[in-house]
Amino acid sequence: MEKYNDLHEKAVEKEKYLEEKTVIRIGTATCGISAGALDVKAAFEKELSANSIDAVVDEVGCIGHCYAEPLVMISRPGFPSLCYGNVDEGLVERLVKDYLLDDDPCYEYALAAVDPNDIFPTFDDFPRGVIEHKIILEQCGFIAPDNIDQYISKNGYSALAKALDMSPEQVLEEVKESNLRGRGGAGFPAGTKWEAATRNKENIRYVICNGDEGDPGAFMDRSILESDPHQVIEGLIICAYAVSATKGYFYIRAEYPLAIRRVRHALEQAREKGLLGENILGSKFSFDIEVFQGSGAFVCGESSALVESMEGKTGIPQARPPRLAESGFHGKPTVLNNVKTLAYVPHIISKGAEWFKNTGTPGSPGTAIFSLVGKVENSGLVEVPMGTTLRELIFEVGGGVPNEKSFKAVQIGGPSGGCLPESKLDIPIDFDSLSEAGAIMGSGGLVVLDEDDCMVSIARYFLQFTQEESCGKCTFCRLGTKHMLDILTDICEGRGDKESLQVLQDLSEDVKAGSLCNLGATAPNPVLTTLRYFRHEYDIHIEEKRCPSLFCPELIVYYIEPKKCSKLCNVCVGSCPTEAIYTRDDGLKAIEQEKCVKCDNCLKTCPPDYHAVIKLSPPEELSKKEAG
Repeated sequence: MEKYNDLHEKAVEKEKYLEEKTVIRIGTATCGISAGALDVKAAFEKELSANSIDAVVDEVGCIGHCYAEPLVMISRPGFPSLCYGNVDEGLVERLVKDYLLDDDPCYEYALAAVDPNDIFPTFDDFPRGVIEHKIILEQCGFIAPDNIDQYISKNGYSALAKALDMSPEQVLEEVKESNLRGRGGAGFPAGTKWEAATRNKENIRYVICNGDEGDPGAFMDRSILESDPHQVIEGLIICAYAVSATKGYFYIRAEYPLAIRRVRHALEQAREKGLLGENILGSKFSFDIEVFQGSGAFVCGESSALVESMEGKTGIPQARPPRLAESGFHGKPTVLNNVKTLAYVPHIISKGAEWFKNTGTPGSPGTAIFSLVGKVENSGLVEVPMGTTLRELIFEVGGGVPNEKSFKAVQIGGPSGGCLPESKLDIPIDFDSLSEAGAIMGSGGLVVLDEDDCMVSIARYFLQFTQEESCGKCTFCRLGTKHMLDILTDICEGRGDKESLQVLQDLSEDVKAGSLCNLGATAPNPVLTTLRYFRHEYDIHIEEKRCPSLFCPELIVYYIEPKKCSKLCNVCVGSCPTEAIYTRDDGLKAIEQEKCVKCDNCLKTCPPDYHAVIKLSPPEELSKKEAG
């Protein structure tokens, strides 16, 4: 503890000078960079230099409000720290001139204040602020991920120092007592998994952080690794100490280059501070971590497939038992935990198991992290207590469905999760309640769907993903999902029949029961839940050859209503990529159906005053319209 206290004092002293400086923090996680954050950073540096302003510009991670990226926080002595959203080069120039030079904080452009004050509302004053409860996202976006001193000055690595003063058995017991359940999807108690690894008397043991997040629409693990990598590293070191591991690994997919770079940099910094390597913080415990770059196969998120790929083999799931805790990487006892699971560990050691259990539900204590995407007003990363309802999450935290559309369903749990209707929005979010409703917690991907989404097509989309990602080892998964996908494609294209629905139901049950790993065992979930809650949409596709949501391309046509069309407007003509829209002899517009690729451009660009472009289903409706 003495060595840690020295590190902490130096870090606090090093960061203290920031209190007297103007600090500009720019969110440069992947979400921020994709929205132009690096251009914003360059613009700030240019304007600061041009105006000879002494200020610190820091790159930080994601604070979760991804809908408003690029985000910039400005802290000045004597002013409340303010966060500005949707910042561009023009606003940078304005902020530098009006705020940094003339002391006008430009409140009209501010999204929220960072800390409580008497002038401007904070993020806690947002409707979502009442529900959100940040534990592992607390420092994301507020500290620089490349600066270990900022993490240490916020008491980072104090949990490791505390753990090293405890026995490994005491650390293990604390994690077991907290009932921390794995956030990778299965919800298996982390402490129980750790304890299993200690039963094996091998001298060599491994711990691995699973950062192979591959779910469509999911970015929780990536954001945490990009925004606060030391938190996860600290959790992994504590895990290694508890199970007496000798070596650790981060398994991160190649599609996450920024996360890989920031974790590698963070590991170098931790070694320099004596937090990794020989005799950590002067203790007898020695341990180090490497980064293993995965090649992006979704199935490698499965534990045994992940280990196979680390050993240089093809990433294919293996039959269990033995489980990894008994015989894992190179045949040695191995603990594999998700990014989020490990991020909770320092907080549990610092504040205790009872503190952790005070949040959430008795069966699922703590919080849950979701990437909230799809048809939702405020997309982004959120952390809420377990037990929060889906309705609160979507409508209070996410701001509800935009454009006055009605909510139809929420797809939760990634591609292997389930689609739940509005009648299920009041169930609490926890491992057991979601399972009873036919869905799964998964890793935390959550996609909101509105009235324009076809549930048959949604089921086909997710099944296509898992079918293409299947390693092909077991017959149920390889052939079963292919047959299911063919049936769904036939239904979406107007070739479905009643008998095929029963085959689809039976196949789903068989694939679920007979697959070797969870990729196959959960792949039918989108199909089963849409059959359970949206059966009428399947029936309409089959019986009427019609898509009620006007979504399936083969079952719709686009039509321009002459009564609404204007002779003076040519917007749709210019927007059509295939020149399918032409001007009739009377000056109105029409669509040459053979050329139409149903790209939606004409519908989106038709001026609101006209609303002349509509979709018809089934396609036979077109002749009725044209006949008047």
